[in-house]
Amino acid sequence: MTKPIAVSFDHVSVKYDGVIALEDINFDIEEGDYVGIIGPNGGGKTTILKAILDLVQPFAGTVAVFGQPPQKMRQAIGYVPQVAQFERYFPIDVMDVVLMGRLNKSGLFKRYSKLDREKAIESLGYVGLADQRRRQLGKLSGGQIQRVMVARALASDPQILLLDEPTASVDYQAEQNLYELLGKLNEEMTIILVSHDIGVVSSHVKSLACLNRRLFHHGSKEILPEVIEKVYGCPVDIIAHSATPHRVLPSHPHEEPYDA
Repeated sequence: MTKPIAVSFDHVSVKYDGVIALEDINFDIEEGDYVGIIGPNGGGKTTILKAILDLVQPFAGTVAVFGQPPQKMRQAIGYVPQVAQFERYFPIDVMDVVLMGRLNKSGLFKRYSKLDREKAIESLGYVGLADQRRRQLGKLSGGQIQRVMVARALASDPQILLLDEPTASVDYQAEQNLYELLGKLNEEMTIILVSHDIGVVSSHVKSLACLNRRLFHHGSKEILPEVIEKVYGCPVDIIAHSATPHRVLPSHPHEEPYDA
């Protein structure tokens, strides 16, 4: 039985100030998938997420979320940005940060309801930080802060969770904890994750999309060496990091670029 399509890119092209960021991107992501989007810096990975969030508009093609324009489906999407540098002494506690995820439910200038607070605590419990809800955000570790950002996204009850380089600023153990959490979340929602770390992400996701302005691969976690070389501009020998390390590069012919 065919699964519903959660996100669809139909020959999408995006540009910034006349410079092409995405060119003729054409692929579907099924509901319940866990997709890793990989590629070099500046290759358009974050732009994919922005297009899903309706933060950029294509000059060609269309993006759909569950068959609807993205602007109509914002409440179905949770977003976890890269953890930015911030003033660690800024007086905001964990609960207040997570409650921000309820703004699309309560409205920008309305008081948080009892349900909003219950959802925030529930989300913090899911990421293992309910007992930290009154701590100042800046006093947490990098891994804990990243989980707070996940809890904020979960507080909106999303059907799709988007993450932009979620392990870029955390140590190895925090990275493993986060991927374990995402594996559990994928039982309930579609996950789309942007990462520069091909080997690590391939150990956790169900499928990969390989991108450098154009889409060169979408689907299997096995990516051919010639595809990686074309995307990154040089040979890259990728080893996936897992309990049983394995090559993610098979050796058989392939056509490129990919077009769904």
